[in-house]
Amino acid sequence: MPLSTLLFYITNLPHSTTVSFTPKLFPLIYTPNRNFPIPAPQTLMTEIQANFSYMGRNFSTTNDNSTAFSDCNSDRSGEFSTTSSQSRRLLLSCPTDNSDELIQHLVSALESSSIDDQKQAAMEIRLLAKNKPENRLKIARAGAVRPLISLISSSDLQLQEYGVTAILNLSLCDENKEQLVSSGAIRPLVKALKVGTSTAKENAACALLRLSQLDENKSVIGRSGAIPLLVNLLETGRIRGKKDASTALYSLCSVKENKIRAVEAGIMKPLVELMADLVSNMVDKAAFVVSILVSTAEARAALVEEGGIPVLVEIVEVGSQRQKEIAVVILLQVCDESVAYRTMVGREGAIPPLVALLQSGTNLAKQKTETLIELLRRPRSGNTAHSEDLSD
Repeated sequence: MPLSTLLFYITNLPHSTTVSFTPKLFPLIYTPNRNFPIPAPQTLMTEIQANFSYMGRNFSTTNDNSTAFSDCNSDRSGEFSTTSSQSRRLLLSCPTDNSDELIQHLVSALESSSIDDQKQAAMEIRLLAKNKPENRLKIARAGAVRPLISLISSSDLQLQEYGVTAILNLSLCDENKEQLVSSGAIRPLVKALKVGTSTAKENAACALLRLSQLDENKSVIGRSGAIPLLVNLLETGRIRGKKDASTALYSLCSVKENKIRAVEAGIMKPLVELMADLVSNMVDKAAFVVSILVSTAEARAALVEEGGIPVLVEIVEVGSQRQKEIAVVILLQVCDESVAYRTMVGREGAIPPLVALLQSGTNLAKQKTETLIELLRRPRSGNTAHSEDLSD
């Protein structure tokens, strides 16, 4: 944090405020008359988890929770240097009586002619929004949204990353979502998905996820070109990027038009590959996305074309209990209207592991498994051509 910002905050504190300084941590501004103990770091740097879940969607056989997906937590960027950590701790430890003045000071700095000043202001706004949820609304109301969106469009990739991360933190506040969208945040976030750093791409995916929690935004985000870029992040990103992309795609693909966009973007190939890698920690995440896509005939055909049936049968045989149940849900949708697909599933040897699955799981899971077994045991004589239900 620049010394000027730190001093601005300190000089505007109420007279009754006690502030902590030691010569070791703050040699430039230490005086013998202001030597007080600094609060414990674990108190200052409390992690704020963004607890939201899409696993409440009814998959019929699963009794799942949000652990299948990334939490899209904002404090994973690593953009703060070690040398600034002590000043950040002071900022967090100070009372918030004058936080409005500090926030306004930082918002003004976002529009500075100095890129370094803009970076520092965006970093500090991001930190304020992360660690103090009540600041998220204050920051938005202070006019930070439009300047931060402008930073996302910067050609300076580090500045863009800081802007994306700050916007992500503001999007954690439900009251900010509408303002972010109306101020034009979606297209710059999509641009960051395309040209940003790895961290910017991951945080942009998380921010779009948060904005997609308003149903009316799902189609808007889909039309903005986000789906192919999220599919690319799912396929080529780091492990965190894959998790964030799968979470965002799961949310966005609750809308049929986005399911079609995802299939056309080639989503089934990376999803099948991730499901096939049983030690990747991505099997559940990929399978949940598949389960929401296969309500469309296009997705079912793509799943079969990419070799998804052998992978799903293997999951039923050797996967975890939850993975097995998700695989049953997918196979049931694939087989329901297609004799040809039932034949393929049967030839992969699905019935023995399905029968074994009847010995465990929830009653609802057993019911779905029984239904799938019954489908697979039906006579296959007559026309075995595809009989797909093209409705969603």
